[in-house]
Amino acid sequence: MATVKLTVDGVPVEVEAGSTVLKAAEKAGINIPTLCYLEGIHEVGACRVCVVDVGAKALQAACVAPVAEGMKVLTNTPAVRTARKTTVELILSNHPDNCPSCVRNLNCELQALAESLNIRGNRFEGARNDWKPDVSSHSIVRDPNKCILCRRCVSVCEKVQGVQAIGPINRGFNTVIGPAFGEPLADSVCVNCGQCILVCPVGALYEKDGIVKTWAALSDPGKHVVVQTAPAVRVALGETQGGEPGEVVTGQMVAGLRRLGFDGVMDTDFTADLTILEEGTELIERLTKGGVLPMITSCSPGWIKFIEHFYPDLLPNLSTCKSPQQMFGALAKTFYAEKKGIDPASIFSVSIMPCTAKKFECERPEMRDSGYQDVDVVLTTRELGRMMKEAGIVLDKLPEEEYDPPMGLTTGAAVIFGATGGVCEAALRTVYEVVTKEPLKDVNFKFCRGLAGVKEAEVDLKGTKVKVAVSHSLSNARKVLDMVRAGNPNGWAFIEVMCCPGGCIGGGGQPIPTNTAIRQKRIDGTYTADERLAIRKSHENPAITAIYKEFLGQPLGHKSHELLHTKYTPRGRYRIRKEKAAD
Repeated sequence: MATVKLTVDGVPVEVEAGSTVLKAAEKAGINIPTLCYLEGIHEVGACRVCVVDVGAKALQAACVAPVAEGMKVLTNTPAVRTARKTTVELILSNHPDNCPSCVRNLNCELQALAESLNIRGNRFEGARNDWKPDVSSHSIVRDPNKCILCRRCVSVCEKVQGVQAIGPINRGFNTVIGPAFGEPLADSVCVNCGQCILVCPVGALYEKDGIVKTWAALSDPGKHVVVQTAPAVRVALGETQGGEPGEVVTGQMVAGLRRLGFDGVMDTDFTADLTILEEGTELIERLTKGGVLPMITSCSPGWIKFIEHFYPDLLPNLSTCKSPQQMFGALAKTFYAEKKGIDPASIFSVSIMPCTAKKFECERPEMRDSGYQDVDVVLTTRELGRMMKEAGIVLDKLPEEEYDPPMGLTTGAAVIFGATGGVCEAALRTVYEVVTKEPLKDVNFKFCRGLAGVKEAEVDLKGTKVKVAVSHSLSNARKVLDMVRAGNPNGWAFIEVMCCPGGCIGGGGQPIPTNTAIRQKRIDGTYTADERLAIRKSHENPAITAIYKEFLGQPLGHKSHELLHTKYTPRGRYRIRKEKAAD
């Protein structure tokens, strides 16, 4: 491997040929500030915050400037400091100065950068843009007034998710980032995944608020407020209070939710176990009775909207199972209401999710099989963190508490739903034992794990060989779906697709920052939580056995189909304007 020797602020450093000055400085232990830079996704040198002196006629952007043998890089000259400061001042000149009321206050890269550059005023005053925020989406609010045009969101939507829902419109001072032709976000192909929120350095993109409705319900004596918590929340909520990524805070989270005033604190993992029974039975039926194969998972709402827009011809391949969130919502206002003797009309159902697309999902017209809106409000992990902060709840000072019955007993198989490959692994733990009638010697299907974009394997079910695939992020889903369209040459019978990189642990509602290293820590925490549980296979959950005996009957039975299954609708790639449709 060819290397290059250079100095950064007099510090000798040797790096691989082709490296950037930014990477060389990192190796030398020298920090160069960045703003538009997003490693491996958006490396264009547009914002000019990372400029350095390399001896050229002009300062160079360190994030794209290649190293050269003998190069002498200076990162802290008066000219460099002045250039960086001027750039940030110019950005601030067209940026709202309402930081205390911004959702990203104290977690804003622009704010932190201004502080680090000791900016205490602004020399530049002039015209400011005055855009109307786009609140059309159930999931995401887009506020162009706060946008600094870094285009990180554009790159992640295009390169990581392969959706291309947003891009630059107009030119110069009037440039704005949004859907084509200035259409509302709700009318675009946006899948509501929220990956744009995770990479936005400021508060130009954020989740639609559910906190106000939740506080109102908690304060209403006529409401019985129940809450469910998704698998990925328990390994990320601690980050909202300064904890380490991947730290498992399940018990403290349950205690905190009770202190917020929820009447029933239960676990989405319960219906993740239920999903495995329903989905596993569905897969076995398709394999034995000639159903549509490969069967593809249906628990990720961003992925569902993606296939509806871009691959509607493959909708028959989807499992008919609702997501665990929506299964829980339907059961909360039927099974739970009946069990507790509560009028379902008085039940207010809240879910805590790592996902902004869940906010859209709960509003879908299909999700009212209980006779009511099955899930009333979805809160992201970040929103729950804000509520606990507002209520003065400190997680690490709380005792560990248990979830409430009847939908609080769960398994390790359900916990791993939060990580890419987890649904596939959980399904295999059950399908193997149901088909072979033999116990697994090892419940860990480790080929499902890891951050490779597409993973595949063949599982031997005592003579019946089943090929499976796992993908995460929608650009990888495209690769898989294109192969299915081409005739499924790999012979997959079962495919897990997760919308977000890393799975739900990297969802658009998770704490910021979220990057590859943090995703891996959350995944590690997920499998730690799995190993801590006494039961690690969904079909061995006694609460699942009980709900079938008392209420549902059997997997894929009549009542299960009514409450736990659904179907989806093809969506156009582009919105047809009403005036054109009228013609």
